[in-house]
Amino acid sequence: MKKLVAECLGTAALVFFGCGAAVLAGAGNVGQLGIAFAFGLAIVAMAYGIGPVSGCHVNPAVSFGVFLSGRMSLNEMVLYWIAQLFGALIGAGVLYAIASGQSEFQMGEYALGSNGWGPDYLGHYSMQAALAFEIVATFLFVLVILGATQTRAPSAFAGLAIGLTLTVIHIVGIQVTGVSVNPARSFGPAVFAQGAALSQLWLFVVAPLIGAGIAGVLFRIKLLEADGPVVSAEKAVEMTEQAATMGDS
Repeated sequence: MKKLVAECLGTAALVFFGCGAAVLAGAGNVGQLGIAFAFGLAIVAMAYGIGPVSGCHVNPAVSFGVFLSGRMSLNEMVLYWIAQLFGALIGAGVLYAIASGQSEFQMGEYALGSNGWGPDYLGHYSMQAALAFEIVATFLFVLVILGATQTRAPSAFAGLAIGLTLTVIHIVGIQVTGVSVNPARSFGPAVFAQGAALSQLWLFVVAPLIGAGIAGVLFRIKLLEADGPVVSAEKAVEMTEQAATMGDS
């Protein structure tokens, strides 16, 4: 139960902070870079806040990749999915309740930071471009997650690495799809926005699962599994300092 509550609250926070940066702060004020960092910093915060409890998946695609890598059971994955989808609805609901309090607020087809593609969405990219981006971006995102959280990685830095990866993915892809790489993140806003956001939701379920599945399988077959002894956080810091010293010299 602790894990499910953590996943629910973590997903709600991700949707609220990430989509809220675009809806409440406004893209015209914080810009694409600000929105990208809102998503990335939300993940960093949740990684250290709920990571010790649930692993901070807050993303059905991540749970799918973890399942395929052999690190969680099918039953646990399904329960995580339910908690994450419910959390996304909570986050989007809170965002809607606040945003609708503004006199100029209007519920468009892609309201509340919904994902999408096509001539009426941001960069006007095609469905094929959106599909390709979401598959590749999710693959890289889950690859970093699985790599940074494996037993031989310096786990103290995992949350930071994962958050920065999500940030750069948003910097690159906001104009393409608004960036999903997370079916729950897309699900919450789309349920409230309806319209095109809801009709295009299928892509933001299928593509992230494909990308995450590829990453999970690569770790399952040990192709990306690290060799050698476990590296502690202290050792990692020492190695970084040594490398910096050598660079200065």
